[in-house]
Amino acid sequence: MRASQSRVLHRSLRQTPPKAIGGEGVWLIAEDGRRILDGSGGAAVSCLGHQHPRVLEAMARQASRLAYAHTGFFSSEPAEALADKLVGHEPGGLAYAYLVSGGSEAVEAGIKLARQYFIEIGQPQRRHFIARRQSYHGNTLGALAAGGNAWRREPYAPLLSTAFSHVTPAFAYHEKRDGESETDFVGRLAAELDAEFQRLGPENVAAFIAEPVVGATAGCVPAPEGYFRAISEICDRYGALVMLDEVMCGMGRTGTVHAWEQEGIAPDIQTVAKGLGGGYQPIGAMLASGRVIDAIRDGSGAFQHGHTYLAHPMACAAALEVQRVIEEEQLLDRVRALGAQLERRLTERFGNHRHVGDIRGRGLFWAIELVADRATRAPFDPALKLHQRVKAIAFEGGLGCYPAGGTADGRSGDHVLLAPPYIATPDDIDMIVDRLGQAVDGALKSVGH
Repeated sequence: MRASQSRVLHRSLRQTPPKAIGGEGVWLIAEDGRRILDGSGGAAVSCLGHQHPRVLEAMARQASRLAYAHTGFFSSEPAEALADKLVGHEPGGLAYAYLVSGGSEAVEAGIKLARQYFIEIGQPQRRHFIARRQSYHGNTLGALAAGGNAWRREPYAPLLSTAFSHVTPAFAYHEKRDGESETDFVGRLAAELDAEFQRLGPENVAAFIAEPVVGATAGCVPAPEGYFRAISEICDRYGALVMLDEVMCGMGRTGTVHAWEQEGIAPDIQTVAKGLGGGYQPIGAMLASGRVIDAIRDGSGAFQHGHTYLAHPMACAAALEVQRVIEEEQLLDRVRALGAQLERRLTERFGNHRHVGDIRGRGLFWAIELVADRATRAPFDPALKLHQRVKAIAFEGGLGCYPAGGTADGRSGDHVLLAPPYIATPDDIDMIVDRLGQAVDGALKSVGH
């Protein structure tokens, strides 16, 4: 029996997923010929869809010149050009890019950089990091410790650093109290963060880490107006860094290059990944302010960290072309326009749905949250695995979407995330919502609702 099994260690050990054998724009093609509309870009990755000719050409050109050179010996032309593209104009004071192979690596680098920065400036006691519940920052042990996803953390809890603590997320649907204004909600969250600084000792906190729009763990949750300004002021007051994780929500996904541009603040450290390379090569980046890097340059002179595939020339060439296409084809204008259409269509289809409690998002980054009871916001029994049913039925109907569980508290709750490619058409958006509607209704019917 084992001889016939796949030797790839797939996410599920009980079934082998169908093989994708081709891609064409917003479509993925399975081995059996089925065409799947990629309504979530995988996990909000494929911002330019599949097999974009300009990106493939850029990769071929780079492969013909230089595939790899170790950063202990060389830099490379695409790495220098990509870094210049990202931070050459120093957005929000971010002046340097550390180019890695994915989001978790970027977060690990950011955590280490924050720690080293305080050692270099003579504040080695700053060893605590504050993050939020219902967050996700990656699956390596440091990033997992930073994240607040209860289900992902649980098996590895004994291995996770106690340097990380978690406060209430800016998740209005579940956390804002009845009768509480948005301003009061923000004030309460800010007061809680301030109290956590006091508990740890303000002089002992290195950084606050957050996703500007929370991705897979909670489903496209934007913060209330004024929240990030309030937390940034607290960090500034106590001398802690602001680290923003834009691995999923960044690089144009919310309608601006950086999601923080819509919040009136800028981070000291930022992570990006998925939309950076669009899936054409594994890549992520940790972006850092000139202030942080200058302190290390003037101190020890080196960031004490590294990986074999840092600034990989092939990955950098692919990402550079992805970013050039987005800029030259003015795709962020398209993200904003299609995002408005997606919001409108989701509201038309699900706004009065008895089992859809919330529709939320920004740009081409939206989610619906499924509830057993709209009035009480009570989630479905996790044993039903409703999100998995939605995913399976949607796939059978020709739609790739990104459902997840644990939305409400890490264990219960179901949402479905959509993150279509920036190259989608209005007809594609309509088709995504139509197919999602059929999948949601089919999944609910399968559990007796």
